[in-house]
Amino acid sequence: MARVNIRDFEDAARERMERTAFEYYAGAACDERTLAANGDAFSRILIRPRVLVDVSRIDLATRVLGQSLAMPIMLAPTAFNRLAHPDGECAAARAAGSAGTLMVASTLSTCSLEEIAAVATGPLWFQLYVYKDREVTRDLVARAEQAGFRALVLTVDTPLLGRRERDVRNRFALPAHLMMANFAALTTDASRWGEQSSFSAYVHDLFDASLTWEAVAWLRSLTSLPVLLKGILTAEDARLAADHGADGIIVSNHGGRQLDGTPPSILALPEVAEAVEGRAEVFMDGGIRRGTDVLKALALGARGILIGRAYLWGLAADGESGVTAVLSLLRDELRLAMALAGRPTIASIDRTAVAFAERG
Repeated sequence: MARVNIRDFEDAARERMERTAFEYYAGAACDERTLAANGDAFSRILIRPRVLVDVSRIDLATRVLGQSLAMPIMLAPTAFNRLAHPDGECAAARAAGSAGTLMVASTLSTCSLEEIAAVATGPLWFQLYVYKDREVTRDLVARAEQAGFRALVLTVDTPLLGRRERDVRNRFALPAHLMMANFAALTTDASRWGEQSSFSAYVHDLFDASLTWEAVAWLRSLTSLPVLLKGILTAEDARLAADHGADGIIVSNHGGRQLDGTPPSILALPEVAEAVEGRAEVFMDGGIRRGTDVLKALALGARGILIGRAYLWGLAADGESGVTAVLSLLRDELRLAMALAGRPTIASIDRTAVAFAERG
């Protein structure tokens, strides 16, 4: 059966993946209200189409942190891609490059950052968690820079792991044949958690919950690469991020996987973009399932968007070709939405392109 939208890929992934692995990807914190709200919030935003505009040529090209991309759709950092397919993050990196876009590789990848860089044909960013042992993170930064990654993405919303009840019920753990590949050479517990422990315990034991804004300056002291902060949802923190020299902000609630009850990313986006006042580039993730969703995010202040679960469903369904298909689907939907909205270039998509529906 032809797969004509992202939900079709999700259905295929559900059929092909081990149940506990699928639920690790699909699940979120507590009652999963934020997870649901991330998608539902897009229905509150209406597109204001303009007519009699020359849309014979639609140009999706854009630039992010000085890098040219074929479209403003990127791959978000997601852990443990080999749960979906044996080629894991390497397949996703190849697909991103062939689509003319970039991938953000996770600290908790099941392919090492060097393996990912070796097969990538497009730009890469590297997502960081800060460990209590700062030397672990310092080493990751040095390795990422050496491998040719072009930016660092510091995740700031995970001092502890959100309570993901599906994983608790399933006693989720990495299968014995998989590990966190970036730590394969270490003799510490950073490479995987024990069979009698949990991912939550891993984060509690190893991640630095004492992290403050000084970490941004510390990270910038380690590298000349641009630094983005991922996990900001408020104007207050957006201003602080810019004040502390962040080059970019990713508006994100971690796909609803951390604190349940936070605003949907798309609804937090306008206040963050306004607060930054152009001092940092703004991106968002969370709930993107359609090209029209991308258009709405761009109109509300995002320079680009990142997809997580959507590309994982493609990876589980068909490996690299599945990720390519998901990116192609969203690209084509965005192109059509831009044409029908009378917005032929990314630069022409501004705040006037959307309106918020009145609540009934």
